[in-house]
Amino acid sequence: MYVLIRIGSVKNLQTFTHRMTSFLKKYGFWILAGGLLLALFGKYLYLKPRYIQGEVAPDFTAPLPDGTSFSLSDLKGDYILLDFWGSWCGPCRQANPGLVRIYNEFGTRDRNQKPGFHLVSVGIETHANRWAAAIAQDGLLWPYHLMDTDLFKGQIARLYGVKAVPTSYLIDPEGMIIGVNLEEDDLRKTLKEVLPSN
Repeated sequence: MYVLIRIGSVKNLQTFTHRMTSFLKKYGFWILAGGLLLALFGKYLYLKPRYIQGEVAPDFTAPLPDGTSFSLSDLKGDYILLDFWGSWCGPCRQANPGLVRIYNEFGTRDRNQKPGFHLVSVGIETHANRWAAAIAQDGLLWPYHLMDTDLFKGQIARLYGVKAVPTSYLIDPEGMIIGVNLEEDDLRKTLKEVLPSN
């Protein structure tokens, strides 16, 4: 209250206004730029995947569409692309043709040839019917589809710290993450390097 009374006098208010105007003219751009950078950095920290290359991919168990129980560790010994996506997500749906190409190139190889490659899709969803329709429409033919209900609060999304889709992890036969959010060409290059040729 005392400060308000002191600033309330005309002379003090004029001085204060003049100083603030001068200060903002001199430093306003940098204050705004710094605030924007802090906001962008904060968003990056919030949205970045929890796990990075070189860390162990946590195991989980969830039901497949037919009700069969599936654990990520069921595929240990093979390379796995763990892909988080949503039927409602435009960038995810645009990326799906690339995943289909990757699956057709690497996932349909001789199953007896080790190590193999599997795609595991985790739908971040609230509507099972929309999710199932998107799988059919986009031609996602691989057998491992899981639905994490309640959007980003679902079991698997929380375990992996997923707050944005698409998010993906490439996991090696020992369960180590060897790639995060790889683009199609980078994923293809990596798989060509690590998988035996037919």
